[in-house]
Amino acid sequence: MSIHKAIYPGSFDPPTLGHLDVLDRARRLFDEVVVAIGRNPDKKGPLLDLNTRVALLEDLVSQMVTQQPDLAKVTVASYDGLTVDFARSIGANAILRGIRNTTDLQAECQLAITNRQVADIESVFVVPGEAFAYTSSSLIRQIAELGGDPQRLSSMLPPEVIAALASSTSPAGDHS
Repeated sequence: MSIHKAIYPGSFDPPTLGHLDVLDRARRLFDEVVVAIGRNPDKKGPLLDLNTRVALLEDLVSQMVTQQPDLAKVTVASYDGLTVDFARSIGANAILRGIRNTTDLQAECQLAITNRQVADIESVFVVPGEAFAYTSSSLIRQIAELGGDPQRLSSMLPPEVIAALASSTSPAGDHS
């Protein structure tokens, strides 16, 4: 019997409730999911360092698996380089992507076709719940970088991530 193993790649900077929703849905589709934290060369320096993101996701995944142990196994890993190379190196047969809207779909379809052509790996798109349709790590990063109150993001972020953001950002106007 073959194992259906997917990687869920992203920068997860920061991890959101939308990410967790997609992961929860994927646990019903695959035997194993690897949350793969990579570096996006198109994004400037991270809001949260890699070790913090790995630790946060390991904690959040542990909570998720404890609540529903009968669903797919989930692990967290970081990687450098091409996502398809990492996927092949761990024996994944699918790349999992969350799709919030038609803009995401357009970009992801192009990438999925390329990944299939160059690496013979399929992409699987999962639509998050409607509560997360507008959750974006990029927007959250912008709010945090401009001194926004992380507590105001509780509808988009787990409490552990809010705490990490609060401890990693200084108040607006503090240039010390």
